[in-house]
Amino acid sequence: MPLLAIITAIYVTGCTSKAQTAQETADTLQLPVLTLSTRDTVIQKPYVADIQAFKNIEIRSRVRGFLEKIYADEGATVKRGQLLFKLNDQEFKVNLTKAKAALSNATADAKATALEVDRVKLLVDKKVISKSELEVAQSKLSADKATIEEAQSMVQSAEDQLAYTYIHAPFDGIIDRIPLKSGSLIDEGTLLTSLSDISSMYAYFSFPENEYLQYVRKRKTAPGKTSDKVKLVLADGLDFPYEGEIETVEAEIDQKTGSINFRARFPNPQNLLKHGATGKLYISTKADNVIMIPQQSVFDIQDKSYVYTVDQSNKLHMHAFTTQSRLSTWYIVKDGLKAGDRILMEGTQNVHDGMTIVPKKPAKDSMLAMK
Repeated sequence: MPLLAIITAIYVTGCTSKAQTAQETADTLQLPVLTLSTRDTVIQKPYVADIQAFKNIEIRSRVRGFLEKIYADEGATVKRGQLLFKLNDQEFKVNLTKAKAALSNATADAKATALEVDRVKLLVDKKVISKSELEVAQSKLSADKATIEEAQSMVQSAEDQLAYTYIHAPFDGIIDRIPLKSGSLIDEGTLLTSLSDISSMYAYFSFPENEYLQYVRKRKTAPGKTSDKVKLVLADGLDFPYEGEIETVEAEIDQKTGSINFRARFPNPQNLLKHGATGKLYISTKADNVIMIPQQSVFDIQDKSYVYTVDQSNKLHMHAFTTQSRLSTWYIVKDGLKAGDRILMEGTQNVHDGMTIVPKKPAKDSMLAMK
């Protein structure tokens, strides 16, 4: 082969090799790679909270009658003992007068019978009449005394009925809606309004049984890791400014839901929380030496979680792991990964198993999100 042809072939081959190398480099993706490490963190897990007043009762009428006057407006703050409603009491005053009159008659009859007993006893002592006459008189006196007791109970009942026409606040609180107006005829048991003491509030929430057992064990084995202090996030997404505390746990697990109810108590000095409100309650748990993975690094296949690990040759390998907790923007690893492993931080949808990449450092804002 002529020398010129050999030189030309070498030149063409070299150019082709350089072009292929340049093309391969261009085709290799530059993607952020994260080196895993252990860290201490605080896990805050949300639970749906049902918020109820410290005290909340329905105020109902105990007698039938016409609603004569309303002394408190809807939404008003009232004090214990304050008059709220007044029913027409004319009928009950008449009944009380009758009951007192019946008591007076019964008392008078008993006095007359007592005098008769004394007279009969004197005659029996003188053997003018038989002893049986005295027994009859004494029996009548016992009956009269029973009549007095019955009349006294009728007076007490009439006084109670009259007192029920005045309806007072049983404790300090805020009046709810008043559905009836003055002049309404109401029956015994009719709902007049509700009264709420919202100086402090209860937040009820449910723990799944497995989480409840973990919570109890952590409190016993590592009391400083799990706190009874809780945070409340309101329906508008803003934090409630006061911290609450878990007070009680119910005695039974609900067989239908497999959960158990907790109760936390929150101070409410500004009356921001209302009875019947909802929110999310967060319980904080300290976790030491855990591995955390950003959410964008993880993909799921058939209920299993995977990441792409990056080996020393920068080749990707699909790798399964199990999670301890799944939170909003990151996962806590239970097992399957260890400190020092390198994983693809983002871009999992653009790669495949066995692919080679060019690693680059994660963006600064991404790293801040991990802190």
